Amino acid sequence: MKYLIIPFLCFSLVVQSQTTEFFSPNSFVEKDRVEKIKSTFSLVEKMYNDHAVKNHFPGYSFGIVVDGQLIFKGSGGFSNLENKTPASSSTLFRIASMSKSFTTAAILKLRDDGKLSLDDPIEKYLPGIKNQKLTVDGPLISIRHCMNHLAGFPEDNPWGDRQLADSEEDLLQLIGKTLSFSNTPGVSYEYSNLGFTILGYIIHKVSGLPYNEYIQKNILRPIGMQNTTYQYSEVKPELLAQGYRFIDGEWKIEPLLADGIYGAMGGMITSIDEFSQYVSLHQQAWPERNDEDKMPIKRGTLREMHVPQAFIGLNPGYTLPNGKKMATTSSYTFGLNWMKDQYGKTSLGHSGGLPGFGSNWRFMPEYGIGVIYFANVTYAPTSGLNVAILDTIIQLAQLKPRSVSISPILAKRQKEMIDLLPSWENLPDIFADNFFSDYILKDLKTESKSLFSAAGKIISVSPIFPENQLRGYCILKGEKKSLKLSFTLTPEVPARIQEYDLTEWKDTK
Repeated sequence: MKYLIIPFLCFSLVVQSQTTEFFSPNSFVEKDRVEKIKSTFSLVEKMYNDHAVKNHFPGYSFGIVVDGQLIFKGSGGFSNLENKTPASSSTLFRIASMSKSFTTAAILKLRDDGKLSLDDPIEKYLPGIKNQKLTVDGPLISIRHCMNHLAGFPEDNPWGDRQLADSEEDLLQLIGKTLSFSNTPGVSYEYSNLGFTILGYIIHKVSGLPYNEYIQKNILRPIGMQNTTYQYSEVKPELLAQGYRFIDGEWKIEPLLADGIYGAMGGMITSIDEFSQYVSLHQQAWPERNDEDKMPIKRGTLREMHVPQAFIGLNPGYTLPNGKKMATTSSYTFGLNWMKDQYGKTSLGHSGGLPGFGSNWRFMPEYGIGVIYFANVTYAPTSGLNVAILDTIIQLAQLKPRSVSISPILAKRQKEMIDLLPSWENLPDIFADNFFSDYILKDLKTESKSLFSAAGKIISVSPIFPENQLRGYCILKGEKKSLKLSFTLTPEVPARIQEYDLTEWKDTK
Protein backbone atom coordinates (compact mmCIF):
# COMPACT_ATOMS: atom_id res chain seq x y z
CA MET A 1 0.00 0.00 0.00
CA LYS A 2 1.41 3.41 -0.97
CA TYR A 3 1.98 5.97 1.72
CA LEU A 4 -0.71 8.64 1.83
CA ILE A 5 -1.45 11.51 4.13
CA ILE A 6 -3.37 10.09 7.08
CA PRO A 7 -6.97 11.10 6.44
CA PHE A 8 -8.60 10.28 9.75
CA LEU A 9 -7.95 12.21 12.93
CA CYS A 10 -9.91 12.54 16.11
CA PHE A 11 -9.22 13.95 19.53
CA SER A 12 -11.26 14.76 22.59
CA LEU A 13 -11.22 16.22 26.03
CA VAL A 14 -12.25 13.67 28.60
CA VAL A 15 -14.81 15.06 31.00
CA GLN A 16 -15.34 12.01 33.17
CA SER A 17 -12.55 10.67 35.36
CA GLN A 18 -11.13 7.43 33.99
CA THR A 19 -9.76 6.30 37.33
CA THR A 20 -10.95 3.49 39.55
CA GLU A 21 -12.41 3.98 42.98
CA PHE A 22 -9.29 3.60 45.09
CA PHE A 23 -7.66 6.66 43.54
CA SER A 24 -7.96 10.12 45.05
CA PRO A 25 -6.88 13.49 43.65
CA ASN A 26 -3.40 14.68 44.53
CA SER A 27 -3.35 17.45 47.11
CA PHE A 28 -0.77 19.62 45.37
CA VAL A 29 -3.09 20.80 42.56
CA GLU A 30 -2.86 24.58 42.23
CA LYS A 31 -5.78 26.75 41.23
CA ASP A 32 -6.40 26.84 37.47
CA ARG A 33 -3.52 24.39 36.94
CA VAL A 34 -5.55 21.91 34.90
CA GLU A 35 -7.08 24.70 32.81
CA LYS A 36 -3.58 25.95 31.98
CA ILE A 37 -2.63 22.46 30.89
CA LYS A 38 -5.76 22.15 28.74
CA SER A 39 -4.87 25.39 26.99
CA THR A 40 -1.87 23.61 25.43
CA PHE A 41 -3.86 20.75 23.93
CA SER A 42 -4.47 22.23 20.49
CA LEU A 43 -0.70 22.47 20.01
CA VAL A 44 -0.14 19.05 21.59
CA GLU A 45 -2.63 17.45 19.19
CA LYS A 46 -0.91 19.09 16.23
CA MET A 47 2.51 17.87 17.42
CA TYR A 48 1.27 14.28 17.60
CA ASN A 49 -0.47 14.48 14.23
CA ASP A 50 2.48 16.08 12.41
CA HIS A 51 4.90 13.58 13.93
CA ALA A 52 2.72 10.64 12.86
CA VAL A 53 2.51 11.84 9.26
CA LYS A 54 6.24 12.61 9.07
CA ASN A 55 7.13 9.13 10.36
CA HIS A 56 4.63 7.14 8.27
CA PHE A 57 2.42 5.84 11.07
CA PRO A 58 -0.54 3.89 9.64
CA GLY A 59 -2.44 4.61 12.87
CA TYR A 60 -1.77 5.96 16.33
CA SER A 61 -3.38 7.10 19.53
CA PHE A 62 -2.22 9.21 22.46
CA GLY A 63 -3.35 10.36 25.89
CA ILE A 64 -2.50 12.92 28.54
CA VAL A 65 -2.99 11.89 32.18
CA VAL A 66 -3.01 14.62 34.83
CA ASP A 67 -3.34 13.96 38.55
CA GLY A 68 -4.71 10.48 37.99
CA GLN A 69 -7.20 11.36 35.23
CA LEU A 70 -7.09 10.90 31.48
CA ILE A 71 -8.07 14.43 30.50
CA PHE A 72 -7.10 14.45 26.82
CA LYS A 73 -6.90 11.72 24.19
CA GLY A 74 -6.60 11.60 20.44
CA SER A 75 -5.96 9.30 17.52
CA GLY A 76 -5.35 9.28 13.80
CA GLY A 77 -5.04 7.01 10.82
CA PHE A 78 -6.11 3.37 10.80
CA SER A 79 -5.63 0.48 13.15
CA ASN A 80 -6.26 -1.82 10.20
CA LEU A 81 -5.47 -0.47 6.74
CA GLU A 82 -7.10 -3.33 4.85
CA ASN A 83 -10.43 -2.85 6.63
CA LYS A 84 -10.07 0.94 6.93
CA THR A 85 -10.72 0.69 10.68
CA PRO A 86 -10.03 4.08 12.31
CA ALA A 87 -7.63 4.07 15.25
CA SER A 88 -9.15 5.28 18.50
CA SER A 89 -8.38 5.52 22.19
CA SER A 90 -10.00 2.11 22.66
CA THR A 91 -7.87 0.44 19.97
CA LEU A 92 -5.63 -2.21 21.51
CA PHE A 93 -1.98 -1.93 20.43
CA ARG A 94 0.85 -4.28 21.32
CA ILE A 95 3.07 -2.12 23.52
CA ALA A 96 6.21 -4.29 23.49
CA SER A 97 8.74 -3.39 26.21
CA MET A 98 6.32 -1.07 27.96
CA SER A 99 5.20 -4.44 29.37
CA LYS A 100 8.37 -4.74 31.45
CA SER A 101 7.27 -2.62 34.39
CA PHE A 102 4.20 -4.81 34.86
CA THR A 103 6.54 -7.78 35.21
CA THR A 104 8.68 -6.02 37.81
CA ALA A 105 5.57 -4.79 39.63
CA ALA A 106 4.44 -8.42 39.85
CA ILE A 107 7.82 -9.48 41.23
CA LEU A 108 7.69 -6.69 43.81
CA LYS A 109 4.18 -7.66 44.84
CA LEU A 110 5.35 -11.25 45.37
CA ARG A 111 8.23 -9.82 47.42
CA ASP A 112 5.80 -7.74 49.49
CA ASP A 113 3.73 -10.88 50.09
CA GLY A 114 6.80 -12.71 51.39
CA LYS A 115 6.96 -15.14 48.45
CA LEU A 116 10.49 -14.29 47.29
CA SER A 117 13.49 -12.04 47.87
CA LEU A 118 14.92 -9.74 45.21
CA ASP A 119 18.34 -11.07 46.11
CA ASP A 120 17.37 -14.69 45.53
CA PRO A 121 19.70 -16.25 42.94
CA ILE A 122 17.71 -17.15 39.86
CA GLU A 123 19.18 -20.65 39.98
CA LYS A 124 16.82 -21.24 42.91
CA TYR A 125 14.02 -21.22 40.35
CA LEU A 126 16.04 -22.20 37.26
CA PRO A 127 18.43 -24.96 38.33
CA GLY A 128 19.63 -25.30 34.74
CA ILE A 129 21.54 -22.02 34.97
CA LYS A 130 23.61 -23.18 37.93
CA ASN A 131 27.38 -22.82 37.43
CA GLN A 132 26.90 -20.79 34.25
CA LYS A 133 29.21 -17.78 34.60
CA LEU A 134 31.37 -15.49 32.50
CA THR A 135 34.10 -15.53 35.16
CA VAL A 136 34.56 -17.70 38.22
CA ASP A 137 34.78 -14.65 40.49
CA GLY A 138 31.38 -13.29 39.42
CA PRO A 139 28.38 -13.29 41.78
CA LEU A 140 25.31 -15.42 41.25
CA ILE A 141 22.68 -13.77 39.04
CA SER A 142 19.86 -12.51 41.24
CA ILE A 143 16.26 -11.53 40.59
CA ARG A 144 17.35 -7.94 41.25
CA HIS A 145 19.99 -8.17 38.51
CA CYS A 146 17.34 -9.22 36.00
CA MET A 147 15.02 -6.39 37.06
CA ASN A 148 17.55 -3.65 36.27
CA HIS A 149 19.50 -5.22 33.37
CA LEU A 150 22.61 -6.04 35.37
CA ALA A 151 22.46 -9.83 34.92
CA GLY A 152 25.32 -9.96 32.42
CA PHE A 153 23.20 -11.11 29.48
CA PRO A 154 23.88 -9.43 26.10
CA GLU A 155 21.63 -6.79 24.60
CA ASP A 156 19.18 -8.84 22.59
CA ASN A 157 16.51 -6.67 20.99
CA PRO A 158 16.68 -8.00 17.39
CA TRP A 159 16.80 -11.61 18.58
CA GLY A 160 14.43 -11.23 21.53
CA ASP A 161 11.73 -9.54 19.47
CA ARG A 162 11.32 -12.74 17.43
CA GLN A 163 11.04 -15.06 20.44
CA LEU A 164 7.72 -13.71 21.72
CA ALA A 165 5.75 -16.90 21.17
CA ASP A 166 8.35 -19.28 22.67
CA SER A 167 7.11 -21.56 25.44
CA GLU A 168 8.52 -22.12 28.91
CA GLU A 169 9.94 -25.40 27.59
CA ASP A 170 11.79 -23.47 24.87
CA LEU A 171 13.26 -21.19 27.54
CA LEU A 172 14.41 -24.11 29.67
CA GLN A 173 16.01 -25.77 26.65
CA LEU A 174 17.86 -22.55 25.79
CA ILE A 175 19.22 -22.25 29.32
CA GLY A 176 20.02 -25.95 29.49
CA LYS A 177 22.27 -25.70 26.42
CA THR A 178 24.39 -23.07 28.28
CA LEU A 179 24.05 -19.33 27.78
CA SER A 180 26.52 -16.78 26.47
CA PHE A 181 27.30 -13.81 28.71
CA SER A 182 28.57 -10.34 27.82
CA ASN A 183 29.32 -9.05 31.34
CA THR A 184 29.80 -10.20 34.90
CA PRO A 185 26.54 -9.79 36.91
CA GLY A 186 26.15 -6.51 38.77
CA VAL A 187 28.90 -4.67 36.86
CA SER A 188 27.45 -3.10 33.73
CA TYR A 189 24.00 -2.15 32.43
CA GLU A 190 23.02 -4.02 29.28
CA TYR A 191 19.40 -4.23 28.14
CA SER A 192 18.22 -7.83 28.25
CA ASN A 193 14.86 -9.21 27.16
CA LEU A 194 16.03 -12.63 28.30
CA GLY A 195 16.38 -11.34 31.85
CA PHE A 196 12.75 -10.20 31.91
CA THR A 197 11.62 -13.47 30.34
CA ILE A 198 13.27 -15.25 33.25
CA LEU A 199 11.33 -12.99 35.62
CA GLY A 200 8.12 -14.13 33.94
CA TYR A 201 9.12 -17.73 34.52
CA ILE A 202 9.86 -16.99 38.20
CA ILE A 203 6.42 -15.40 38.62
CA HIS A 204 4.90 -18.68 37.44
CA LYS A 205 7.11 -20.80 39.67
CA VAL A 206 6.39 -18.73 42.77
CA SER A 207 2.69 -17.90 42.31
CA GLY A 208 1.51 -21.04 40.57
CA LEU A 209 -0.03 -18.90 37.82
CA PRO A 210 1.43 -18.14 34.39
CA TYR A 211 2.96 -14.66 34.51
CA ASN A 212 0.17 -13.16 32.37
CA GLU A 213 -2.60 -14.60 34.53
CA TYR A 214 -0.89 -13.38 37.71
CA ILE A 215 -0.50 -9.86 36.30
CA GLN A 216 -4.08 -9.76 35.05
CA LYS A 217 -5.48 -10.99 38.37
CA ASN A 218 -3.34 -8.87 40.69
CA ILE A 219 -2.65 -5.68 38.73
CA LEU A 220 -4.68 -5.22 35.54
CA ARG A 221 -8.17 -6.17 36.66
CA PRO A 222 -8.04 -4.37 40.05
CA ILE A 223 -7.25 -1.06 38.31
CA GLY A 224 -9.84 -1.44 35.57
CA MET A 225 -7.74 -2.74 32.66
CA GLN A 226 -10.43 -5.24 31.74
CA ASN A 227 -9.64 -5.65 28.03
CA THR A 228 -5.87 -5.59 28.30
CA THR A 229 -4.33 -8.94 27.41
CA TYR A 230 -1.19 -10.63 26.11
CA GLN A 231 -2.89 -12.85 23.54
CA TYR A 232 -4.02 -11.14 20.32
CA SER A 233 -6.55 -13.88 19.57
CA GLU A 234 -8.53 -12.77 22.64
CA VAL A 235 -9.11 -9.29 21.18
CA LYS A 236 -12.15 -8.44 19.08
CA PRO A 237 -10.93 -7.86 15.51
CA GLU A 238 -12.44 -4.36 15.34
CA LEU A 239 -10.43 -3.34 18.43
CA LEU A 240 -7.09 -4.91 17.49
CA ALA A 241 -4.34 -2.84 15.87
CA GLN A 242 -2.62 -4.67 13.05
CA GLY A 243 1.12 -4.04 12.88
CA TYR A 244 2.90 -2.84 9.73
CA ARG A 245 6.37 -2.16 8.40
CA PHE A 246 6.99 0.77 6.02
CA ILE A 247 9.19 -0.37 3.12
CA ASP A 248 9.79 1.37 -0.21
CA GLY A 249 6.86 3.71 0.28
CA GLU A 250 4.43 0.94 1.18
CA TRP A 251 2.99 -0.47 4.38
CA LYS A 252 3.41 -4.21 4.65
CA ILE A 253 1.72 -6.40 7.24
CA GLU A 254 3.82 -7.70 10.14
CA PRO A 255 2.28 -10.99 11.36
CA LEU A 256 1.25 -10.89 15.00
CA LEU A 257 3.03 -13.36 17.26
CA ALA A 258 1.12 -15.42 19.82
CA ASP A 259 1.78 -14.95 23.52
CA GLY A 260 4.50 -17.08 25.08
CA ILE A 261 6.94 -16.83 27.96
CA TYR A 262 8.83 -13.97 26.26
CA GLY A 263 5.62 -11.94 26.52
CA ALA A 264 6.83 -11.04 30.03
CA MET A 265 9.34 -8.75 28.34
CA GLY A 266 7.06 -7.29 25.69
CA GLY A 267 3.76 -8.95 24.89
CA MET A 268 1.07 -6.76 26.44
CA ILE A 269 -1.80 -5.50 24.25
CA THR A 270 -3.68 -2.50 25.60
CA SER A 271 -5.38 0.80 24.72
CA ILE A 272 -4.92 4.44 25.68
CA ASP A 273 -8.15 4.29 27.69
CA GLU A 274 -6.88 1.37 29.74
CA PHE A 275 -3.16 2.13 29.97
CA SER A 276 -4.07 5.52 31.41
CA GLN A 277 -5.22 3.60 34.49
CA TYR A 278 -1.69 2.31 34.94
CA VAL A 279 -0.21 5.79 34.53
CA SER A 280 -2.68 6.96 37.16
CA LEU A 281 -1.57 4.16 39.48
CA HIS A 282 2.01 5.43 39.37
CA GLN A 283 0.98 9.07 39.73
CA GLN A 284 -1.07 8.24 42.82
CA ALA A 285 2.04 6.92 44.57
CA TRP A 286 3.11 10.55 45.03
CA PRO A 287 3.46 12.37 47.32
CA GLU A 288 4.31 10.26 50.35
CA ARG A 289 1.46 10.48 52.85
CA ASN A 290 -0.24 8.82 55.80
CA ASP A 291 -3.73 8.08 54.48
CA GLU A 292 -4.85 4.47 54.03
CA ASP A 293 -3.21 2.66 51.13
CA LYS A 294 -5.87 0.79 49.13
CA MET A 295 -3.87 0.31 45.94
CA PRO A 296 -3.14 -3.17 44.54
CA ILE A 297 0.58 -2.36 44.54
CA LYS A 298 1.68 -0.48 47.65
CA ARG A 299 2.45 3.20 47.13
CA GLY A 300 5.87 2.72 48.68
CA THR A 301 6.55 -0.18 46.33
CA LEU A 302 5.62 1.92 43.30
CA ARG A 303 7.94 4.68 44.49
CA GLU A 304 10.65 2.03 44.83
CA MET A 305 10.13 1.39 41.12
CA HIS A 306 10.92 5.06 40.48
CA VAL A 307 14.40 5.06 42.06
CA PRO A 308 17.45 4.70 39.76
CA GLN A 309 19.15 1.32 40.11
CA ALA A 310 21.56 1.04 37.17
CA PHE A 311 23.29 3.99 35.47
CA ILE A 312 22.76 4.04 31.70
CA GLY A 313 24.60 7.14 30.60
CA LEU A 314 24.95 10.89 30.14
CA ASN A 315 23.76 12.47 26.90
CA PRO A 316 25.02 16.07 26.68
CA GLY A 317 23.48 16.53 23.23
CA TYR A 318 19.99 15.07 23.72
CA THR A 319 17.85 16.66 20.99
CA LEU A 320 14.06 16.84 20.88
CA PRO A 321 12.19 16.43 17.58
CA ASN A 322 11.71 20.21 17.46
CA GLY A 323 15.50 20.71 17.56
CA LYS A 324 15.73 21.82 21.18
CA LYS A 325 18.85 20.49 22.86
CA MET A 326 19.19 19.68 26.54
CA ALA A 327 21.67 17.53 28.38
CA THR A 328 20.17 14.49 30.07
CA THR A 329 21.28 11.64 32.28
CA SER A 330 19.43 8.35 32.47
CA SER A 331 19.29 5.23 34.59
CA TYR A 332 17.19 2.10 34.76
CA THR A 333 14.94 1.45 37.71
CA PHE A 334 12.86 -1.69 38.27
CA GLY A 335 11.32 -1.91 34.80
CA LEU A 336 11.38 1.81 34.00
CA ASN A 337 13.70 4.35 32.43
CA TRP A 338 14.57 7.28 34.71
CA MET A 339 15.75 10.52 33.13
CA LYS A 340 16.75 13.93 34.49
CA ASP A 341 17.43 16.92 32.22
CA GLN A 342 19.75 19.86 32.70
CA TYR A 343 16.90 21.90 34.15
CA GLY A 344 16.39 19.40 36.97
CA LYS A 345 13.15 17.90 35.64
CA THR A 346 12.76 14.18 36.30
CA SER A 347 10.62 11.79 34.29
CA LEU A 348 10.07 8.04 34.17
CA GLY A 349 8.58 5.68 31.62
CA HIS A 350 9.48 3.15 28.98
CA SER A 351 9.50 2.73 25.24
CA GLY A 352 8.33 -0.32 23.34
CA GLY A 353 9.31 -1.61 19.94
CA LEU A 354 8.47 -4.81 18.09
CA PRO A 355 7.96 -5.73 14.45
CA GLY A 356 4.74 -3.84 13.69
CA PHE A 357 4.63 -1.54 16.70
CA GLY A 358 6.27 1.32 18.59
CA SER A 359 5.13 3.00 21.80
CA ASN A 360 6.18 5.10 24.75
CA TRP A 361 4.91 6.49 28.02
CA ARG A 362 6.52 8.98 30.40
CA PHE A 363 5.34 10.69 33.53
CA MET A 364 6.75 13.34 35.82
CA PRO A 365 6.07 12.63 39.52
CA GLU A 366 6.83 16.20 40.59
CA TYR A 367 4.38 17.66 38.06
CA GLY A 368 1.61 15.04 38.08
CA ILE A 369 1.62 14.74 34.27
CA GLY A 370 1.90 11.62 32.11
CA VAL A 371 1.84 11.08 28.34
CA ILE A 372 1.17 7.93 26.28
CA TYR A 373 1.77 7.34 22.56
CA PHE A 374 1.03 4.16 20.57
CA ALA A 375 1.61 3.47 16.86
CA ASN A 376 1.29 0.41 14.61
CA VAL A 377 4.47 0.54 12.54
CA THR A 378 7.74 -1.27 13.27
CA TYR A 379 9.81 0.48 15.94
CA ALA A 380 7.80 3.70 15.62
CA PRO A 381 9.84 6.58 17.10
CA THR A 382 7.65 7.78 19.96
CA SER A 383 9.89 8.51 22.94
CA GLY A 384 11.46 11.79 21.80
CA LEU A 385 8.10 13.32 20.97
CA ASN A 386 6.68 12.43 24.38
CA VAL A 387 9.61 14.18 26.06
CA ALA A 388 8.93 17.19 23.83
CA ILE A 389 5.20 17.11 24.70
CA LEU A 390 5.97 17.16 28.43
CA ASP A 391 8.45 19.99 27.94
CA THR A 392 5.92 21.96 25.86
CA ILE A 393 3.12 21.58 28.41
CA ILE A 394 5.31 22.63 31.32
CA GLN A 395 6.71 25.64 29.49
CA LEU A 396 3.44 26.94 28.02
CA ALA A 397 1.35 26.29 31.14
CA GLN A 398 4.16 27.70 33.33
CA LEU A 399 3.87 24.76 35.69
CA LYS A 400 5.82 24.45 38.90
CA PRO A 401 6.88 21.15 40.49
CA ARG A 402 5.09 19.87 43.55
CA SER A 403 6.46 21.49 46.69
CA VAL A 404 7.53 19.36 49.62
CA SER A 405 5.22 19.60 52.63
CA ILE A 406 6.50 21.62 55.59
CA SER A 407 7.07 19.48 58.66
CA PRO A 408 5.99 20.99 62.02
CA ILE A 409 9.53 20.79 63.39
CA LEU A 410 10.96 22.64 60.36
CA ALA A 411 8.41 25.44 60.77
CA LYS A 412 9.09 25.57 64.53
CA ARG A 413 12.85 25.87 64.08
CA GLN A 414 12.36 28.61 61.49
CA LYS A 415 10.37 30.72 63.94
CA GLU A 416 12.94 30.14 66.69
CA MET A 417 15.79 31.19 64.40
CA ILE A 418 13.95 34.33 63.26
CA ASP A 419 13.37 35.28 66.89
CA LEU A 420 17.05 34.75 67.65
CA LEU A 421 18.44 36.84 64.79
CA PRO A 422 20.31 39.10 64.49
CA SER A 423 21.49 39.29 68.13
CA TRP A 424 22.38 35.64 68.90
CA GLU A 425 21.60 36.44 72.54
CA ASN A 426 19.60 34.32 75.03
CA LEU A 427 20.24 31.16 73.05
CA PRO A 428 17.31 28.70 73.02
CA ASP A 429 17.94 24.98 73.36
CA ILE A 430 17.54 24.25 69.66
CA PHE A 431 21.11 23.54 68.55
CA ALA A 432 22.75 20.14 68.12
CA ASP A 433 25.86 19.06 70.03
CA ASN A 434 28.11 19.85 67.08
CA PHE A 435 26.80 23.33 66.38
CA PHE A 436 28.98 25.61 68.50
CA SER A 437 32.04 23.49 67.77
CA ASP A 438 31.53 24.06 64.05
CA TYR A 439 30.32 27.69 64.32
CA ILE A 440 32.07 30.25 66.55
CA LEU A 441 29.44 32.33 68.37
CA LYS A 442 31.50 35.53 68.09
CA ASP A 443 31.76 35.12 64.32
CA LEU A 444 28.03 34.34 64.02
CA LYS A 445 27.19 37.60 65.81
CA THR A 446 29.57 39.63 63.62
CA GLU A 447 28.29 38.11 60.39
CA SER A 448 24.64 38.51 61.36
CA LYS A 449 25.07 42.15 62.40
CA SER A 450 26.78 43.00 59.10
CA LEU A 451 24.19 41.27 56.92
CA PHE A 452 21.16 42.71 58.73
CA SER A 453 22.70 46.19 58.64
CA ALA A 454 23.13 45.91 54.86
CA ALA A 455 19.59 44.60 54.44
CA GLY A 456 17.94 47.38 56.45
CA LYS A 457 14.61 46.94 58.19
CA ILE A 458 13.13 43.49 57.59
CA ILE A 459 9.77 43.95 55.86
CA SER A 460 8.65 40.32 55.57
CA VAL A 461 9.73 36.74 56.17
CA SER A 462 8.70 34.07 53.70
CA PRO A 463 7.36 30.69 54.76
CA ILE A 464 10.01 28.00 54.90
CA PHE A 465 10.88 26.46 51.54
CA PRO A 466 11.42 22.80 52.46
CA GLU A 467 14.00 20.72 50.57
CA ASN A 468 12.87 17.78 52.66
CA GLN A 469 11.34 17.27 56.10
CA LEU A 470 14.54 18.33 57.92
CA ARG A 471 16.16 20.88 55.61
CA GLY A 472 14.93 24.17 54.23
CA TYR A 473 15.38 27.89 53.77
CA CYS A 474 13.41 31.12 53.97
CA ILE A 475 13.83 34.62 52.58
CA LEU A 476 13.97 37.70 54.78
CA LYS A 477 13.03 40.68 52.65
CA GLY A 478 14.73 43.90 53.76
CA GLU A 479 14.26 47.51 52.74
CA LYS A 480 17.61 47.49 50.95
CA LYS A 481 18.49 43.85 50.46
CA SER A 482 17.11 40.39 51.12
CA LEU A 483 18.70 37.58 53.09
CA LYS A 484 18.51 33.82 52.78
CA LEU A 485 18.42 31.80 55.98
CA SER A 486 18.93 28.05 55.59
CA PHE A 487 19.44 25.25 58.07
CA THR A 488 19.52 21.48 58.41
CA LEU A 489 18.18 19.48 61.34
CA THR A 490 19.48 16.32 63.03
CA PRO A 491 17.86 12.87 63.15
CA GLU A 492 17.11 13.34 66.85
CA VAL A 493 13.66 13.74 68.41
CA PRO A 494 13.13 16.60 68.68
CA ALA A 495 15.31 17.46 65.68
CA ARG A 496 17.85 20.19 66.34
CA ILE A 497 19.83 22.55 64.12
CA GLN A 498 23.14 21.04 63.04
CA GLU A 499 23.96 23.26 60.07
CA TYR A 500 23.23 26.93 59.40
CA ASP A 501 23.84 29.53 56.72
CA LEU A 502 22.89 33.19 56.34
CA THR A 503 23.73 34.95 53.07
CA GLU A 504 22.60 37.81 50.89
CA TRP A 505 19.78 36.68 48.58
CA LYS A 506 19.71 37.75 44.96
CA ASP A 507 16.43 36.94 43.28
CA THR A 508 17.22 35.78 39.76
CA LYS A 509 13.62 35.76 38.55
